[in-house]
Amino acid sequence: MPAEIRIYFEGHPLLKSGFNAFFSELRERARRKRCRFYLVPSKSGTEARRDFGVALKVNRTAWNILLTDSEGPCHSNLSLDLCVKEKWSKSHKESIFWMVEMMESWFHADKDRLAAYYGDGFKRNVLKANPKAEEIPKKDLISGLRAATRNTLKGDYFEHKAEHAADLLERIRPELVRQAAPNCDRLFTAVLKRLR
Repeated sequence: MPAEIRIYFEGHPLLKSGFNAFFSELRERARRKRCRFYLVPSKSGTEARRDFGVALKVNRTAWNILLTDSEGPCHSNLSLDLCVKEKWSKSHKESIFWMVEMMESWFHADKDRLAAYYGDGFKRNVLKANPKAEEIPKKDLISGLRAATRNTLKGDYFEHKAEHAADLLERIRPELVRQAAPNCDRLFTAVLKRLR
């Protein structure tokens, strides 16, 4: 069992509070096992990869995890391909996890909480009905969220992305996301297994 888990995630630093809530089960399990649990924001995918690469050299006793958008369909060799591209040991592929095709797909897994957050003016029917959130293309995630939120009092999600994303991550139910997003479930399963 690691003494420390560090998740380097792609996204604005404001997302840290949202991810902290979303990963509360992992954080609590780590606490009970006396394993330190850190969330490290990196604004872009490029920065997240850079920070993860540095952590592999600097934080050798920690389990360093990379959580980043796939930006497209996820295939079985995506993590291995990234290791090769970044010149990391292929063994690190088990520490790379994907938000497919982008983090916003997770919000589609809990449309009830999305609708409750935005309230009046929210157009749920414009969001893709696909229960497999990772099959929704990035362009459809963007256009759907923009159309669904633009006439709400909170406004267009993408005009207030960092703030809204943090709030939504605190509200959506991880169990629903895990059912709809296999790569999210893979992250939870891997961390919980290490913390037995």
